[in-house]
Amino acid sequence: MEEQPIQCQNCDTTLEKAFEFCPHCGQKTNEELTIGVLFYNTISNYFSFDARFLKSFIPLMIKPGYLAKKFLQGKRLMYLHPAQMYLFISVIFFFVMSFSTRELVQKANKFNKELVKNEMIQIADSVNPSLDSLEIEKIMQPLKDDPSKYGMKDQDLKLADSVIKMANKNPKSIKTSWNFDKERIDSLIATGAEEQVIYKEMGMSDDAGFIERRFFARMLGLVKGQGVGTILQAFFDSIPISMFFLLPLFALILKLFYLRKGKYAHHLVFSFYFFSYLFMVFSILFAVNRFVIDIPNWIDFLIVLSTYVYFFIALHRFYGQHWLWTWIKSGIITFIFLMFVIPVAGGIVLTFSFLTT
Repeated sequence: MEEQPIQCQNCDTTLEKAFEFCPHCGQKTNEELTIGVLFYNTISNYFSFDARFLKSFIPLMIKPGYLAKKFLQGKRLMYLHPAQMYLFISVIFFFVMSFSTRELVQKANKFNKELVKNEMIQIADSVNPSLDSLEIEKIMQPLKDDPSKYGMKDQDLKLADSVIKMANKNPKSIKTSWNFDKERIDSLIATGAEEQVIYKEMGMSDDAGFIERRFFARMLGLVKGQGVGTILQAFFDSIPISMFFLLPLFALILKLFYLRKGKYAHHLVFSFYFFSYLFMVFSILFAVNRFVIDIPNWIDFLIVLSTYVYFFIALHRFYGQHWLWTWIKSGIITFIFLMFVIPVAGGIVLTFSFLTT
């Protein structure tokens, strides 16, 4: 009697009963889900990833271009996939970086507050009031004794006090490079004026759009000594996202310089592995400097310089061009990427961070 065919529970492919695994998707044909099966699959997947990472790590660090070349030759299960390698190492890199960025954000906030505080002290010291504090108090005292007589509220008294003090100083000494009266803004902040009133005093137009409003909101934050750390934190938070755009751009530059050397995907494979190497080097460098020993600057510089040597050798081995041509192209590619692509991307990310935080 003929055995009835069965169906794969995963992909519905019709199978012979003798098949232990589906030839289409690889799933076991009669595997019942038990706790043992569940944990076996999880652990085997983890150790498979772990083993491939360890097997890929040494070639990545000491054999420039080796992993990318092997991947294109079809050896794709022996070593970690380039995208997996990049994602895994980038997580390590940004985790290590987070310790330093947290410190930088705290220092930036402290510096911003001290800057605003010192600026106010300098303004106070630089003016020569025509009225001393006793005379100002003498003027204000009748208003304070019976404000209802003059139809004034507490907020009006504060504003009057600020205006008298402001008029008693030299306005020229308090103009800032932002082209608004710094002391007038400080006075409005002190009296609890609405933000829209302050924005207009700072120069915001009546029909301001979203970007202009965000710009003046951030400027007001800086005046209050509250903005630098937030912007810096947003900038660092945006770097991982920006790298997803920078890496394909780097691959595109490689494609333009090696038009006859494979498809764009080939250059993307090279880029994934090269950026993984860069992130790994800088992760180790940051971690050692932060947690182990402060490496001398000249050694840091040599390590950073060695990444260019790695790039040069990787290009030669992967694309197979003459050393001279590889040296010329590696120099031009590095120059374009460092001088144009990264600064433009950094400017966009910084602007985005400034306007959206």
